[in-house]
Amino acid sequence: QVQLVESGGGGVQEGGSLRLSCTASGRTFYGMAWFRQARGKERELVAAISRSFGMTKYQDSVKGRFTISRDNARDNAKHTVYLQMNSLKPEDTAVYYCAAEARSGSLRYVPMRKEEYPFWGQGTQVTVSS
Repeated sequence: QVQLVESGGGGVQEGGSLRLSCTASGRTFYGMAWFRQARGKERELVAAISRSFGMTKYQDSVKGRFTISRDNARDNAKHTVYLQMNSLKPEDTAVYYCAAEARSGSLRYVPMRKEEYPFWGQGTQVTVSS
C-alpha cells in the first residue's frame, strides 16, 4: 500500500523558516516533488528532485530560498523528501503537497508536471504572516 505522509507545516512570520518532510512507502519511487496550492489558484510545482544524483528543479519564485533534498532507504522501503524553506513570504502561503512517481525508472529524471505524479500526500498548510 502506497503512503505519503507529510509533516512540518504551520504558521510563521515573514522572513522565517520551516522544514517540510514527506515519507513515502509502499513502492520504489523515482522522481519526488513538492507542489503547493494557494486558495483559488492552480496547484503548482515548487521543487522536484530525481531518484539519485541530486538533480533538482525549482520554481523561479523560490530559487535561492527553498532547498529540496531526499533520503532513500537502502532497501527502497522508504523515501523521504524534505523542503527547507527560508526567507518565507506571505505569497508562499498555501497547502503544500508531496508527490511521487514510480514509473520513470530513471535515476536522473526530474518530473515537473503534476500529471507525471500519480501518488500524493494529504497536504500540509503553510501560513506566512506579514
